[in-house]
Amino acid sequence: MNAVKNLSFEWLVGLRYTRAGRRSGRNGFISFISLISMAGIGLGVAAMIVVISVMNGFQKEVRDRMLSVLAHVEVFDASGALPDWRATALEVQKNPAVTGTAPYVDGQAMIIREDVMRGVILRGILPEEEPKVSDVASKIKYGKWADLKPGEFNIVLGSALASSLRVRIGEKITLAAPEGQMTPAGVVPRLKAFTVVGIFEAGHYEYDSGMAFMHIEDAQKFFRLNSPSGLRLRIKEMLKAPQVAQELSRTLSGDLLIRDWSQQNKVYFAAVKAEKTMMFIILTLIIAVAAFNLVSTLVMTVTDKQADIAILRTLGAAPSSIMKIFVIQGTIVGCLGTLSGVGMGLLISLNIDVIVPFIERLLGIQLLSKEVYVISKLPSDVQLFDVMTIGGVALVLAMLATIYPSWRASRVKPAEALRYE
Repeated sequence: MNAVKNLSFEWLVGLRYTRAGRRSGRNGFISFISLISMAGIGLGVAAMIVVISVMNGFQKEVRDRMLSVLAHVEVFDASGALPDWRATALEVQKNPAVTGTAPYVDGQAMIIREDVMRGVILRGILPEEEPKVSDVASKIKYGKWADLKPGEFNIVLGSALASSLRVRIGEKITLAAPEGQMTPAGVVPRLKAFTVVGIFEAGHYEYDSGMAFMHIEDAQKFFRLNSPSGLRLRIKEMLKAPQVAQELSRTLSGDLLIRDWSQQNKVYFAAVKAEKTMMFIILTLIIAVAAFNLVSTLVMTVTDKQADIAILRTLGAAPSSIMKIFVIQGTIVGCLGTLSGVGMGLLISLNIDVIVPFIERLLGIQLLSKEVYVISKLPSDVQLFDVMTIGGVALVLAMLATIYPSWRASRVKPAEALRYE
């Protein structure tokens, strides 16, 4: 109570105008419009927080599924071969951000099964070292990762690829190398039979439908290589992969190329970023509409309170004080609307895994079908920076909405306002 008494008269009048109409019917309509403005800002803020959080959730889910197969950073030689990979691995491990290294061989081939042919990315790995840089070993759905043994020409396929080839564990498939073999009859394809010993499911269709793993020695024989293609690295914080890649480019010896996971999927992440930016702009327009509604509310309040404004002016209130009163009123409405919107948005975003299933059961529908979408549950990832940005934008728009009505109030002439009172 003492704190309220110590407020300036501009704050006291502004607070009183915010509550106008709740005790008398004369200004009830203005108060109702003010409440609607507050609700509009709150709904706009809540909608933006929920949508951005869901988009963050989808991005995080897809990124995590991609990185269950991809490494955070790849180091490879410009010639396509890294003979002394162990020495390079020792150099790489001197960086404190690197937690694991493993050699690899990459190449493309044609996979053949009866009358079905599919292009496939082949990756040769060391089964005992691969878990240090990726989670693909834990994504095995059928078979055993440990069955990738040198010299046995075994292979692990993605689930969608195995389904399209109609192949199961223990059955044979044929791989055709990109480079043919010279014979007296001309160039003929180099074919090699492999046994399917595992099927993995990373949850990302691009990899489940077009990637296969084999032992690195078998891959070198198949592609006629004398050494691995390069090294795959895992770091402590995957979001710092670009910085770590730059550090390694300065410290590693030799003519080495380095790329991080964001460069390997630059087009996808650029598209997601553009989509998120456009969605932010579109949803900001919702808050802007509510802010324009606040303008109309304040204009109506100024028109209704012209007599009060005139009395205050005759008592010695400066035009800046009159302007401050209505800025305070509009800012309070904007703050209350923003705070209620942030609270509602966080409540929905943090409990979306409960709310969405409830709506699906209530309406008897499935929002994300497993047959159509890779992700069957609606993910949400609330980020503090996004929440603060959304709240800040809403407050700025609300404060901008107070400028014209407040300026108009400060221009009221006492004599004209009191002429008919």
